[in-house]
Amino acid sequence: MSSRRDFLLKAGLSTGAFMIPSVFEPMWSKGLERQLEKVHGVSPNLVAADEDFWNWVRVNYSINPNLINLNNGGVSPQPLPVQETHIRFYKHANEGPSYFMWREMDKGREPLRKRLAEIAGVNPEEVAINRNATEGLNSIIFGLNLKAGDEVVLCKYDYPNMINAWKQREKRDGIKLVWIDLNIPAENETEIVNAYTAAFTDKTKIVHITHMINWTGQIVPVRKIADKAHAKNIEVLCDSAHTFGHFEYTITELGCDYWATSLHKWMCAPFGTGMMWIRKEKIANVWALLSAPEPDGKDIRKFESLGTRSFAAEMAAASALDFHQLIGGARKEARLRYLKNYWLDKASKIPGIIKFTSTLPAFSCALANVGIEGVTPEEIERKLLEKYRIHCVAIKWEKVNGVRITPNVYTSLQDLDLLVKGLSEITQERK
Repeated sequence: MSSRRDFLLKAGLSTGAFMIPSVFEPMWSKGLERQLEKVHGVSPNLVAADEDFWNWVRVNYSINPNLINLNNGGVSPQPLPVQETHIRFYKHANEGPSYFMWREMDKGREPLRKRLAEIAGVNPEEVAINRNATEGLNSIIFGLNLKAGDEVVLCKYDYPNMINAWKQREKRDGIKLVWIDLNIPAENETEIVNAYTAAFTDKTKIVHITHMINWTGQIVPVRKIADKAHAKNIEVLCDSAHTFGHFEYTITELGCDYWATSLHKWMCAPFGTGMMWIRKEKIANVWALLSAPEPDGKDIRKFESLGTRSFAAEMAAASALDFHQLIGGARKEARLRYLKNYWLDKASKIPGIIKFTSTLPAFSCALANVGIEGVTPEEIERKLLEKYRIHCVAIKWEKVNGVRITPNVYTSLQDLDLLVKGLSEITQERK
């Protein structure tokens, strides 16, 4: 145990109660120390192209040989140790649900809260554990004290669930929604910031910012918008559903007041796990969405009165944090961007391809979108699936008409070569 503890500390991890039983399962940990020793101290950008290391990562996922999954942006699969931990907790809960869930597993929420806060760079007393970004953001949107005539600035490219939540408040409470547009892909921070700030007025109370636009992978400069907003006493709500566990940052660096994410996306936690964050001094200003003893209290836990939920999934989320930290956030970010650039650079050379995503690191990471002149997104999606068993998603939203491609750390270069081949053949079939 002492040598294992030393290894974990060297890898940059703590030896918490949840880590040791979940990370060191003998079925998948073969070669773990060798692989991590090999990349220790090596630049993440160099590790990004180390196919031996990423092949080791790949075998720790239960990949279906009959499908190439390039829609990890919707929901990511969990690595094997996370699946195994989830199943173990699930079976344990079924040995006596009301006892093991509410009297034992529920005690694991506070250690998990601390782990999440540590990775996110915030105070644990600002973190609530829930089921997804939609739940977290809706809790904030419906809980804010807004009145008729108050203005909210948001973007036409925001996520539909958030748009609908704001529209409900508009219909119910008489607030005013002020919409901005963006030219996608956007590669000028000043233009993006100005698009938001030009919509600010004396009546603006909050600006809603999507950290990464789900349709195209566009990264928005949250901090620069937030600084301009705060200078006018405007609060900032950040939708980071697609960024936590995707690329390196802390919530503090964003400068926002409210934030939420889905852990089952890029953190690869069990389905239906998420977290929200509210700046401590603002918690009391947001009403709990569901019943709570003190719905206007100062305790972030008032947002966790969800009734019965999957304690097994929640507790197994700690294994996902373990796996993420073992790979290394910076290495993971570099690999994801490497994969995106690998296929997108090649696809960009195909006549008829339309890019909706930048390759510049400040504006994109793993998620990208391309279209084909004269071919509908639905047709591209169908042909890729039927001929190559490549699963992606068709996107038609505002000025974006293409397919969204989202590889993950287990995606191979061979998978992406097949994608480029498929796109090339579809463009040739137009003639």
